[in-house]
Amino acid sequence: MTDTPTSARLDRTHDAALQSWVVSANGPDTEFPIQNLPLGIFRRAGSSERFRPGAAIGDQVVDLLALRDAGLLAADAAEALAGTEDGSLNALMGRGRAARVALRQALSDGLREGAAGRAAWQAALVGQADAEMAVPARIGDYTDFYTSIHHATAVGRMFRPDNPLLPNYRWVPIGYHGRASSIGVSGQAFRRPLGQTKGADDATPVLRPCQRLDYELEMGIFVSRPNALGEPVGMADAEDHLFGLCLFNDWSARDIQAWEYQPLGPFLAKSFASTVSPWIVTLEALTPFRSAFERAEGEPAPLPYLDSPANQREGAFDIQLEVWLQTATMRAAGQPHQRLMRSNFRDAYWTVAQLIAHHTVNGCNLQPGDMFGSGTLSGPDAGQGGSLLELSDGGKRPLVLANGEQRRFLEDGDSVMLRGRGERAGFRSIGFGACEGRVLPSPAVPAAAA
Repeated sequence: MTDTPTSARLDRTHDAALQSWVVSANGPDTEFPIQNLPLGIFRRAGSSERFRPGAAIGDQVVDLLALRDAGLLAADAAEALAGTEDGSLNALMGRGRAARVALRQALSDGLREGAAGRAAWQAALVGQADAEMAVPARIGDYTDFYTSIHHATAVGRMFRPDNPLLPNYRWVPIGYHGRASSIGVSGQAFRRPLGQTKGADDATPVLRPCQRLDYELEMGIFVSRPNALGEPVGMADAEDHLFGLCLFNDWSARDIQAWEYQPLGPFLAKSFASTVSPWIVTLEALTPFRSAFERAEGEPAPLPYLDSPANQREGAFDIQLEVWLQTATMRAAGQPHQRLMRSNFRDAYWTVAQLIAHHTVNGCNLQPGDMFGSGTLSGPDAGQGGSLLELSDGGKRPLVLANGEQRRFLEDGDSVMLRGRGERAGFRSIGFGACEGRVLPSPAVPAAAA
């Protein structure tokens, strides 16, 4: 993790006064001002075009390959896009920070008010409403962590009232290797999963649809440069292997998990679906929202391989997070999503640099496009649980929605939307776009073999 302070990494692209000739990027409520420029993969909706890289600006997408092919990008920015013709950002990710900075500065210079060549650049715009988005990278491997001590304590208290937090939690960034193939992009609709469950009064387990389906509010963390097998990444270099962040919903089947997770951890309870937001906000765009890494008094200091002055000074990210719910009844009545909670990524117990350093300390080799989940990001206060499991106290106290409906866990037709935003005085606020998924009815339980 570089020891260069935030102030030295700010450049002309972060200027809060900067305006774009894309008028929608200048509104106070936009998530995608010119100071953001997140990256994703898109094509025109309804077309058979190949997916291609784009950047969000206001309500538009900039077709990056169209800019390159028209000769509108400087050589280093054009070179940064080599290999992204395959419909993923992996090649760009693997080139590291210098390539991202070159591309970001070229986009900022071309999209700012008064820039030359506006007509040519305008030809590369596609309305976001007319775009179909894809998962932004080929995710070869996915690791889910457990970085919120508030979530870990709240859930542990349900099952171990006298000892809610296991002793290793304060020393080890806990994680497990998840399933990458079922990660989909915002707009994903998935079937309620089937699985084995066993109630306390059941003589034997049964195969049935999940009865305690839940969401998990998380951040997705994308890896950029690889490390060689057997070569750990230290804290001083950890963020050189970080590309950027997105929103991530790691849907969970709580009743299936309760029966299967011992002794090896989650399996079918997690692998049926996960949802990412389509835009990756790069590490450079997040520079203004860095925050000190702080723990409550009495918490132990990390072991030396997980510590550094730079991480202490600004290893965390000040990102406001929200969960919104719309039921099928609300949708039929034309009612929007209702906000259920708000928390902040800043309150995580471990930083992204620490996750990279720990993941590789045994020699594990990370690849461009690998993704980490932060784990459920709950806040310290009541009502800041990042899952229904917490908000309903394990289903004991249902949430009462504004229209009178109640929820202990998710029902068929429910849509969950995650939102995230970086805000700090003196800088433009930036967002991540929506991360939304909807629950469909379960498939039929397989008939018994003849």
